Amino acid sequence: DKYIGLALAISSSVAIGTSFIITKKGLISAADSHDGFSSESYSYLKNGLWWAGMLTMVVGEVANFAAYTYAPPILVTPLGALSVLIGAILAAFFLGERLGKIGISGCSLCLVGSIVIVLHAPEDKEIATVDEMLEYALQPGFMAYCLFVLVFSLYMIYKVAPKYGATNPLVHISICSLVGSISVMAVKALGIALKLTFAGNNQLWRAGTWIFAITVAGCIATQMAHFNKALDLFPTTVVNTSYYVMFTTSTLLASVILFHGLNTAGGAQTFSLLCGLYIISMGVYLLNLSRAENEG
Repeated sequence: DKYIGLALAISSSVAIGTSFIITKKGLISAADSHDGFSSESYSYLKNGLWWAGMLTMVVGEVANFAAYTYAPPILVTPLGALSVLIGAILAAFFLGERLGKIGISGCSLCLVGSIVIVLHAPEDKEIATVDEMLEYALQPGFMAYCLFVLVFSLYMIYKVAPKYGATNPLVHISICSLVGSISVMAVKALGIALKLTFAGNNQLWRAGTWIFAITVAGCIATQMAHFNKALDLFPTTVVNTSYYVMFTTSTLLASVILFHGLNTAGGAQTFSLLCGLYIISMGVYLLNLSRAENEG
């Protein structure tokens, strides 16, 4: 089973990494057919290549979800970094994007830091029912986190993005990363609901199931809108790597808050987590420095 999970995780990374390139090509094609950026007019919704990219991403996400059924998260999650490498390699061949030595170093640090965090992150608690997951989600700590994400996202969307969204990739990426961390928790709850329903314990009429379903729909719509804006405005490698780093970090933070604390084995594990965050920060800095030099 472990090797089946490994194969699914690798397939997922290949599909997701490839989807970034196909989606970018679709956005470029849509922009060529309209004045300005395609993400502003949503003209990419009429582009077949863009939809092919979205379909490829869906296939990758389904494979990633299935991988967790056969292999432990500690094996599957770090392999998501392969999508960054695949995206960077394909971008060099099909989009003409260049990283340079500084960019390559930045990507490497981002991947190393993300892997360090994942390897030393505490395990999620096992959840048996949707109601149990809803109880966790309604705790003050996680509700405060959700409120922060909501306020931060609205501020970024209406105040920051109009001024700096076209010059700083982290504006749109931070929105879809934080919102994505909420969607992951909701997706986990939906997975529990479907698993119990297929086992004969119908969860489809429980209020919690629909609350999580609506949350997933709203979060994914927000993620896709701002991810496409970032991908339309900035190089694929910058978007791909930065999104992976910020999304992974945000998801781990949301998981820690949802399940009440770090639950680390000792000071060494906590120190390793902090080192991972520092390595990621340096990687993002180098990656953006590389982009600034290329533009100059």
